[in-house]
Amino acid sequence: MFNKFTSAVINHTSNTRIAGTAFNTVISPADFATAQAEITAWDGYAPTPLYDLQALATKLGLGSIHYKDEGPRFGLGSFKALGGAYAGLRVLQRELGGDVTLADIRAGQHAAAVAGITLASATDGNHGRSLAWGAQRFGAPCQIYIHRDVSEARAQAMRDLGAVVTRIDGDYDVSVDQVRKDAEANGWFVVSDTSWEGYTQAPKDVMAGYGVMVHEIIQTLEQAPTHVFLQGGVGGLAAAVAAMLRQHWGADAPRVVVVEPELAACLFDSAKAGELTNFPIVEETLMAGLSCGEPSGLAWEILREEASDCITIPESIVAPTMQILGRPMGEDALIVAGESAVAGLAAVIAAASGALKERLGLTERARVLLIGSEGATDGEIYEQLMAQ
Repeated sequence: MFNKFTSAVINHTSNTRIAGTAFNTVISPADFATAQAEITAWDGYAPTPLYDLQALATKLGLGSIHYKDEGPRFGLGSFKALGGAYAGLRVLQRELGGDVTLADIRAGQHAAAVAGITLASATDGNHGRSLAWGAQRFGAPCQIYIHRDVSEARAQAMRDLGAVVTRIDGDYDVSVDQVRKDAEANGWFVVSDTSWEGYTQAPKDVMAGYGVMVHEIIQTLEQAPTHVFLQGGVGGLAAAVAAMLRQHWGADAPRVVVVEPELAACLFDSAKAGELTNFPIVEETLMAGLSCGEPSGLAWEILREEASDCITIPESIVAPTMQILGRPMGEDALIVAGESAVAGLAAVIAAASGALKERLGLTERARVLLIGSEGATDGEIYEQLMAQ
């Protein structure tokens, strides 16, 4: 199986980091703390596991690999549970105004008013599922737009949470544009995980919610990782994790490596160009949650300062990485990981098995942190990839 990684073509570019304080100003420590206090008070909150994959690390000649498994998060299957629902709640608070608290809304004290505020978003699946779940909990109507390639199982999961799901003929970026237009026409409130000119508050709240996951990691690890490999997408996950790690560990924060599918490499192209750059998606990637051609400007503010490297990976190593986690080596934990969850690990295995090992400093002293961003959010797709 590891032969597939040694023969895989992975592309690497260094990011010319600029000095700045975006890690502390785009999302402040207070933003993270507010989200932490709220989300940990929700019914069903529990920290997700951080697995030490020592057998795999030894196989690759690394000091350690820690894998944060977000599959169990609130029963929704992904880290997105921390973002969309929280950002939706913050929208409701701003619209209600006055002295209304998040706890008041959560307790149903403004149910009649909340029922008149429609939350909307475009999604590849996980963000929309989180928003639908949050809207159902808080009593708000929810409109979700999906693109042509989102699986029907993921669409049905959002319908089961009370959302009205509209499928459009186009890719993710087209669905983002369409929900913006329809929200403006209908008086809905967009809760997006990506930013655009004049729209930053909800994406900032989404990223602040992701800080809960990072806080759990920090509380568990005895020392800072040397590397963190983070999935790309629009950049929200990578930016939030990088910012909070920098806030906590300062100069000892890990080297940030952003990983994307070669079919959706908007952050890779941005790093290569030295400026925010869109990527034309011609073919959809297996890693559905990472199929994004337009990066978030808000996330890029952080990543242009914090990310040292960007890597793209081919489709051919997605299923093998899922299989390595699902059929673990030695005493390593068995982990059920979805397609988008394994991008970081796939890059680590391929890099450690080839020419990038030295360039990235993946030595026997390397302590690698990975975010397993989702479990099997579509059971049928998971079984197909595990059977390859």
